Amino acid sequence: MDIRVAAYAIITDENNRLLLPHWQTGHYGGWTLPGGGIDPGEDPADGVIREIYEETGYTAELEQLLGIDSMVIPADRRIREEEQGTALQALRIVYRAQITGGELTVEQEGSTDDVGWFTPEEVEQLERVTLVDIGRRMAGLI
Repeated sequence: MDIRVAAYAIITDENNRLLLPHWQTGHYGGWTLPGGGIDPGEDPADGVIREIYEETGYTAELEQLLGIDSMVIPADRRIREEEQGTALQALRIVYRAQITGGELTVEQEGSTDDVGWFTPEEVEQLERVTLVDIGRRMAGLI
């Protein structure tokens, strides 16, 4: 079994809108929390700050560790063909963060192809990955 450790953030603004990037790999995709896999030896807190900037153009600071989610993806459900045949345990560390600077920018040549702020009602209408609702629950937003 493979293991992937990733860190993500719940970021809301003064109007209670949630910051979400849109993830796309091949014909798979959806709206997700800003964040992603941490590099070997990288502190998860540093990794999520890096990922927030890469995916959204914003600098941020962490406020609180909300929780850790563990999910196992069966071997036959892996997205990348070369990874099929091996199950994956995804450990997802979720923080609450706030924006400290920068400007909303779509990542260039990365795994995200859009980013935006969404009201709670708009989030409900989005094609989103399960992590969005897991993070919202951890943050007490739903």
